[in-house]
Amino acid sequence: MEKTVTSQNFKEILASARVVVVDFWAVWCGPCRALAPTVAEVAGDFAGKIVVAKCNVDEVQDISIEYGIRSIPTLIFFKDGVPVDKTVGLVSKEEIVERINSLL
Repeated sequence: MEKTVTSQNFKEILASARVVVVDFWAVWCGPCRALAPTVAEVAGDFAGKIVVAKCNVDEVQDISIEYGIRSIPTLIFFKDGVPVDKTVGLVSKEEIVERINSLL
């Protein structure tokens, strides 16, 4: 299950697992809506191993600005609370899984 990022819980989410994937998205973004089922599937596949979180760029602008989000969807892969990898745009499940596996 995906967690929802807020300004208040972001540090807590990053600390909750060694590997955290944050999906930066917006309601009005077509590619974001297309990627959402894939992100949900990955969250289910890796349940208990990683944390997947969603950050609505319109609602949580401070974190979006902090991480330099200019295009969405953007996935940032964190390891031990540090951003170590990123994808921008619509990517395949295989690519996401490959990047997660390289961090586990």
